[in-house]
Amino acid sequence: MNYEQARAYAVNVSRSGSILGLDSIENLMHELGDIQEQLKIIHIAGTNGKGSTGAYLERVLIEAGYRVGRYSSPAVFDPMEVWRINLQSMSHEEYADIMEQVKCACDRMVEKGMEHPTIFEVETAMAFLYFYQKKCDYVLLEVGMGGRTDATNLIRKPVCSVITSVSMDHMQFLGNTLTEIAQAKAGIIKKDCPVVTIMQKAEAMEAIKAEAEKQHARLSVADVSKVSVENDTLSEIKFGYPGLGTVKTRLTGTYQVENCCLAVTVLKDVLGIADQTILDGIQNTVWPGRFEVIGEQPLFIIDGAHNEDAALQLSASVEKYFTNIPITYIIGVLADKEHKKVLEAMLPYAGAVFTVTPDNPRAMRAEELASEAEKIVDYLWKEKAGRPEKAQGAGNSPQGAENSPQGAGVMGSLPKVRACSSMKEAVQLALEHTKKDGVILAFGSLSYLKEIKQIAQVD
Repeated sequence: MNYEQARAYAVNVSRSGSILGLDSIENLMHELGDIQEQLKIIHIAGTNGKGSTGAYLERVLIEAGYRVGRYSSPAVFDPMEVWRINLQSMSHEEYADIMEQVKCACDRMVEKGMEHPTIFEVETAMAFLYFYQKKCDYVLLEVGMGGRTDATNLIRKPVCSVITSVSMDHMQFLGNTLTEIAQAKAGIIKKDCPVVTIMQKAEAMEAIKAEAEKQHARLSVADVSKVSVENDTLSEIKFGYPGLGTVKTRLTGTYQVENCCLAVTVLKDVLGIADQTILDGIQNTVWPGRFEVIGEQPLFIIDGAHNEDAALQLSASVEKYFTNIPITYIIGVLADKEHKKVLEAMLPYAGAVFTVTPDNPRAMRAEELASEAEKIVDYLWKEKAGRPEKAQGAGNSPQGAENSPQGAGVMGSLPKVRACSSMKEAVQLALEHTKKDGVILAFGSLSYLKEIKQIAQVD
């Protein structure tokens, strides 16, 4: 196959949807010689922070002289960035070659009467095969969804299991409580293999500890309370880490200290990487699409906050960096995400809201999102004005509104809310609406940030 044929095959396979479970991926990898067992894998699960934590680990291990493969999804700016070796995305030629090998294995499975693997299973098999053939020293393997029944979880002896922040997401697949979701994430913990996590909420922490004990796995907890933040700006965060010194990171946002501490614990306590190498690697880490500044005058930022916990973290960053400055939002979300809770966290800081429809089959239409935003804005505005009555058409108060940060928000005047027919229209209207010393923030689904970035940087 050439690249176009390989991509067409992937599109065709993706139409079959996704199925949780390990039988199919195990059969597929058996057809490929079970080469995943020969890789040194760091397995990463969690609700938020997987990408940033993986980026820190990737850069430090490269600084230490290792050849590092990384498998992470979804792609934001280029489909090939799902598979990277030493920061370089898979080439089109490599993609076609690896896909053809995996397709042949899938065909053999079908001939034997087995179901054809799903697209995520195919892409996961491609990652194992690619990193094996390219002789990677370490592989950073990111869970697609959950953990226990995720296709990446067929590995038996990871170098380390890493669990980032756990919160509510994918409830239709993982469970309706934080305990159930944490149990799914903790499913990546393997017998006698070390596991590292951050200090989680009580229910999540209990679930992770229980699984670690069951598997006789040594559990290390990255304790952010022990670090001291020295400087926190839009361009850099500096903090003191006990036994390591002053850590500097260019990944900003209030949540990055936590992600960084998690990575440091893995690098220092499990892998034994030299202190200076850790410091150098973290300072050189970049991870596009996460509180990334893409323009000046006005300041233009993109962020992939797509669930409640990520939105609360983003709202904390907005409050910290842009106190009393109304923000112009561009928002696009997927319909199966907790978009109401995302809006409730972010709208108290809004000066204007322009909604868009991401190019994704699961996307929520811009008009529906704008209508939802208007109801929440109306409620918050009347509440701020001291009117006890509920907003017209809003029904009950937004879930969690009594705990939303409207007291810290700015809402100086009723925010404008408008649905846009295209990304280009949204960017143009946002730029027209925002003063040179103002701020534009595009957030929600990662799937539309590439287009926003391209348009904004041309304009």
